[in-house]
Amino acid sequence: MNLAFRIHPHDNVATLLQDAPVGPILINGESPCEIVLIEPILAGHKTAIVPIPAGGSVIKYGCPIGYATSAIAPGAWVHLHNLASNYDVRSSTLDLHSGSPTDTVNAYV
Repeated sequence: MNLAFRIHPHDNVATLLQDAPVGPILINGESPCEIVLIEPILAGHKTAIVPIPAGGSVIKYGCPIGYATSAIAPGAWVHLHNLASNYDVRSSTLDLHSGSPTDTVNAYV
């Protein structure tokens, strides 16, 4: 079974330890649980453990790291397309998959 870890017991997201397809995943940590991924998620990325409403805090490390820009279902990928950072306003302008800036002109065009 694929694995993810919850850093703090109050976290509402977990981080994938390996690439995982749609299906069950074990979340380990202080309170292990199992959820079902509703989309494939790459290693190092986050999934919601519980429903996170639009505007709700995304909690990792026991602290809010940002807020949901739309409702996020358990097992959904939590990333730039549905999370606004509390620490980096520019993160909402980055390319979803590469993390490259999209708000600047490429000097090599």
